Amino acid sequence: MLKIHQFPYGSDNYGVLLHCPESGETAMIDAGDAEAAEAALAETGWPLSQIWITHHHGDHTAGLTAVKAAHRAHVIGPAPGKAEITGIDEVVGDEAHFTFAKREVRVLTTPGHTLDMINFHLPSEKLVFTGDTLFAMGCGRVFEGDAPMMWASLEKLMALADDTTIYCSHEYTAANAAFAVTVDPDNSALVVRHDEVKALRANGRPTVPTIMALEKATNPFLRAADPAIRAHLGMTDATDAEVFAEIRRRKDVF
Repeated sequence: MLKIHQFPYGSDNYGVLLHCPESGETAMIDAGDAEAAEAALAETGWPLSQIWITHHHGDHTAGLTAVKAAHRAHVIGPAPGKAEITGIDEVVGDEAHFTFAKREVRVLTTPGHTLDMINFHLPSEKLVFTGDTLFAMGCGRVFEGDAPMMWASLEKLMALADDTTIYCSHEYTAANAAFAVTVDPDNSALVVRHDEVKALRANGRPTVPTIMALEKATNPFLRAADPAIRAHLGMTDATDAEVFAEIRRRKDVF
């Protein structure tokens, strides 16, 4: 069974180490802060073998060169988009797959936040690393793509099994929950989760990882087809992509 170590850095980022005790292999998802990454590796004692990069933003790549050099790790990441990522050894795209600790890792292209965004899915572990595509109770701001593109990316993630564990890259959940209740106010599961999130954060505890079934029940960005949300927004006859776009617009100015 794989072991997972999540560690914070910056104001709200999370890095993740994924380790196989049998093979000794360790992967790091993104490398935004070399000092934090080295501290996490020292704490666990795990030798780094691979680095998986989700997209080009600096809070995901700033430490890549240093960490790669220190550990001679193999770096897997997306094809260049609006900005090239220095240090990638293996470029992967949609439906590509590679092996980590004798387990298949499937690559999902999920453009919208950036054009080069990719996510990493381990079907055998029911585990996905979503970068800045899907957050707990939220989704990434659409910087380089457009709303239909982002919605299509979220639909791709929603097709994963309901018991898939989701590791995302930011601790945004409290703010996301506060927004969610404004567009889905009659959702009793959301009200309960909002209270749970407030309690977790009040005690300094993380809200990540999350589970796909919980996101489908409480994350408004995945609920564009829900009749109650559509009625609340006055968009009963709109497409799912149009409803998503309105929810994203409202969050952008929340």
